[in-house]
Amino acid sequence: MITLRQLEFALAVAKHRHFKRAAEDCSISQSALSLGIAELERQLDTQIFERNNKQVLITPIGQEILTRAQRIFSEVNDLTSRAHSHQTPLAYPMTVGIIPTIAPYLLPKVLPALRAQYPNFRMTIIEQQTERLLEQVRYGHIDTAIIALPYAVDGLHTFEFWAEDFFAVFPKDDVHAKLETINADELATANLMLLGEGHCLTDQTLSVCDFDREQMKSSFSDASLNTLIQMALANMGTTLVPEMALDQLHLENQNSVAVPLAESGPHRHIAFVTRLNYARVDDVNLLGELFKKAFEDDASHNKQ
Repeated sequence: MITLRQLEFALAVAKHRHFKRAAEDCSISQSALSLGIAELERQLDTQIFERNNKQVLITPIGQEILTRAQRIFSEVNDLTSRAHSHQTPLAYPMTVGIIPTIAPYLLPKVLPALRAQYPNFRMTIIEQQTERLLEQVRYGHIDTAIIALPYAVDGLHTFEFWAEDFFAVFPKDDVHAKLETINADELATANLMLLGEGHCLTDQTLSVCDFDREQMKSSFSDASLNTLIQMALANMGTTLVPEMALDQLHLENQNSVAVPLAESGPHRHIAFVTRLNYARVDDVNLLGELFKKAFEDDASHNKQ
C-alpha cells in the first residue's frame, strides 16, 4: 500500500533534487528516505527518479506521478483544515505567505490586534515574491498569501482588504521634495530606481506611470526596497514606496520626504489569495476584516 509519507519523500526529492536535503526537510535519515522512495517505486513498478552521485533527474512518468501526488497532498491538507473549520475561529494554525513589499509594513500594524483578539492563534509567515507564493497556494504548501493586485491570479479566490497609493522618496534638501505631487515625467528625470524583475511593485509602477519596460530596464535592481530608500536619501535618485510604509520611513529617516504621485490611485490593492476549494475561507475573511480594521485605526491615529 502506498503511503502519504512515501509520497512526501518523493515530493521532497523533487523539490530539492537532492536526497540529503530532502531527508533533512522530512526530518529523517537519508537512508530511511531512500528506502521509502525505493519502496514507492517498487509498489508502482515504476522508476520515478534517475540518480547518481552528481544529480537527481525525474523520469517522464515520474513527473506525472509527482503531479498527481501533489494534488493528493493538497486535498489531504484541505481535508484536515475542513475537519477543524467548525471549531472556534482561528483555532487551527495557518501558514501565510506575504510579499516583501508588504510584510515588513503590514505586520507591525496588524499583529498587535491579532494577538490581542486571538492570543492562541499560531501563524507562520513565509516571505517570497508573488509568483512563488501563488504556486505554493495552488499546490497546498501554504494556506493563503497576501499579495498586491493587479496581478494574474487565475484559478484562485481573492479577498481584498486594503487599497493604497505610491509615494516618491526624497531627502528634504532635494528640489523634488517641495512638490505637492510628482508625475511620471518628473520621476523619470529624477532617476527612478525600481526593484528587480519579478517584484510586483515594479510591474505596478510601470503600469501606473505608463513607463516602457525596455527604457526602464537600467533602473531595475536586485537590492531590497529598504536599500533603494537609503540610496534615494543619499541623493542617488528616487524610488517609490507604498503608503503603508510611510510611518516606518519617517520614523527611521527623519530627513525623508514622501511626495504623492500625480497619477490617480489607488495604485495597488492588498488581498488574500486562496485556492478555490480551500476549507477555511471563513478564517481568511476574518483575518481580512481584522487587518482592514487595524489599517483604519492606524490611519485614524495618524490624522490626529
